[in-house]
Amino acid sequence: MKVNTYRWTESQGWGDLSLHPEVNLVIVYAEHPFFKEAQCYDEIKSFFPSAEIVGCSSSGNICGDRISDRDIILSAISFSATRVLVKNAFIEGNEDVGSAVGRLSQEFSDSKPKHLFVLSDGLSISGSELTKTLNVLDVPVTGGLAGDADRFKTSWVMVNGPAKQHQIALIGFYGDLNVSYGFSTGWREFGPERRVTRAEGSVVYEIDHRPALEIYTKYLGDLSTELPGSGLRFPLSVTDTSMGRSYVRTLLGVNWDELSLSFAGGVPQGSLCKLMKTDIDSLIDASVSLTNNLHHEVSTQDSLCLVVSCVGRRLVMDQIAGEEIEAIQSILGAKTTVFGFYSYGEIAPFEPATCALHNQTTTLTLLSE
Repeated sequence: MKVNTYRWTESQGWGDLSLHPEVNLVIVYAEHPFFKEAQCYDEIKSFFPSAEIVGCSSSGNICGDRISDRDIILSAISFSATRVLVKNAFIEGNEDVGSAVGRLSQEFSDSKPKHLFVLSDGLSISGSELTKTLNVLDVPVTGGLAGDADRFKTSWVMVNGPAKQHQIALIGFYGDLNVSYGFSTGWREFGPERRVTRAEGSVVYEIDHRPALEIYTKYLGDLSTELPGSGLRFPLSVTDTSMGRSYVRTLLGVNWDELSLSFAGGVPQGSLCKLMKTDIDSLIDASVSLTNNLHHEVSTQDSLCLVVSCVGRRLVMDQIAGEEIEAIQSILGAKTTVFGFYSYGEIAPFEPATCALHNQTTTLTLLSE
């Protein structure tokens, strides 16, 4: 396995990037409108004519120990004993996410992959429904939802063609590939446990039979005038009683007329919830702990660490976000290429074959042969 990374900027283009016919897989992340143009894909394909090309728009790019914006980063991977299978699907209009993803999943049912990595439109497609349907494959799944900086307007996915909206990409890995993965939070619950008494999808209308917004205004005090932005510092811990699992949901929007809250992922009616808070050190310490736990599984050969981290986490950490990425790269060492993006949702398993949508987390997927 050999991994090389490249960077496109508006002033320099792809620099001295040349033809690489030996590359099997190219992963691309972009925080620049050029990513949406057909020319962007055409240029990448001209450099890597034999490669599967998959990527998405981001809320910031991660390469090595560096975070960047207004650019495009690319990881070119040459496998020696691994086969990849890439499939895509479009979900537009009123089409049911579960049905569309179910049809896409059947593409992998005859020959079960060792691991799946998924990238999806982060705004028009429900990440909660996406992960629920992918679990029928009984295969570990990691990945994330495409971002759009902090604009939350459109997100794009590239799959062997120009980037498009409303698209899902699945990369199946086959062969003697070593894969390890996990997610970290660093958030702490506070306040009483409450029940979501009225909700639909990602919109919560009532908590304990009271308008949902009242909970946030009560605990945030003066900060409530800055909602929904200030809500990034106080995500919601949600326990789905049917699953017995807890996960984090980021507040994205407030409807002042309805007194409702919109989150970056489904919040089931009947679930239990608590507010959460954190500090910068706790966020970094959680990622350090996760990286140390996975580090012993890293091969002494070249390896790739795919990072997907939440845009809300980056906004909370602000300029300190770089310290988290630097710590991950330092622990994994020079043989491991750290490569990733800031997302609108992270996908990682609670256990080997039960993936879920997370918010305000950092997820790592380590690949080596």
